[in-house]
Amino acid sequence: MTPDLICPAGSLPALKTAIDHGADAVYAGFKNATNARNFAGLNFDDKALASGIDYAHRRGRQVLVAINTFPQPGRSGAWRQAVDAAAELGVDAVILADVGLMAYAREQHPELRLHLSVQGSASNYEAVNFCRREFGIRRVVLPRVLTLAQVAHLIANTEVEVEVFGFGSLCVMNEGRCWLSSFATGESPNTVGACSPAKYVRWEKRLAQAGEAPGEHMEARLNGILIDRFAPRESAGYPTLCKGRFAVRGDIYYALEEPTSLNVLEVLPELLAIGVAAIKVEGRQRSPAYVAQVTRTLRAALDRARRGNYQVEAAWQADLAKVSEGRQATLGAYSRPWR
Repeated sequence: MTPDLICPAGSLPALKTAIDHGADAVYAGFKNATNARNFAGLNFDDKALASGIDYAHRRGRQVLVAINTFPQPGRSGAWRQAVDAAAELGVDAVILADVGLMAYAREQHPELRLHLSVQGSASNYEAVNFCRREFGIRRVVLPRVLTLAQVAHLIANTEVEVEVFGFGSLCVMNEGRCWLSSFATGESPNTVGACSPAKYVRWEKRLAQAGEAPGEHMEARLNGILIDRFAPRESAGYPTLCKGRFAVRGDIYYALEEPTSLNVLEVLPELLAIGVAAIKVEGRQRSPAYVAQVTRTLRAALDRARRGNYQVEAAWQADLAKVSEGRQATLGAYSRPWR
């Protein structure tokens, strides 16, 4: 069985692009704090989501809605309303992290398919099977911290479908357990819906100092904390603490995580062999052009793997390199050759 290709839809144009380029399903979110990619200018209101669902369903594809932050005291009604809205709009599944919200969804919408979000931090089959037994989840999205052998072990011990990340930004944490942004800003990405909330981000230009390349330099700060400095014409990604460059013992480098993209093309046959049900592309904050490039490439690779005689095409790697974070790619935790 070929895994489903699940692609990001941060906007209606991105949703249509993913469908047009071969996604089996897209995942999207509402324009509010129930969504872990709650960036200004992105995401869906009810009207746009209804249009996207219609577009996907007419082409035999699915729409999954991520309600993957954790309800806040005194405001939990907004999360329940999001579940209700998703069900009423006819989504194919909701992706939830909070167990209370799973219980609500199962009670109020028993026919609604539930997926356990990566933000739920389920990295072993006991946690997955608990959520299946108590809340009826049908699929789990695994954190990006497991080896292939660990993923295979989990699949062998659960009836829940397993979805893994196949391309996009990595996370140094076991998702759902990040404290870095909340340490810097007082607002957790697991609750407010964004790593490095935009209201705390500042870009400041300055002239070169002694010993620096001439020209205008850029500094990125999060709540006043200097995260990175960029030389003239140096590509600058969205600033997050985990991917910042810091002075450590006299050197300035990426102290926690170097910008790089997960890319599973090399191990795609192994993922199929162990029974992965879906391959997920990260990047709801990225452009429709990114969505088109990655979806088209992974669609071709999955189709080749399904037919057998799989071989990674140089053109595939070149195409993905154009949209990789830091222009680099890695197998991440899937391959740990020192073990």
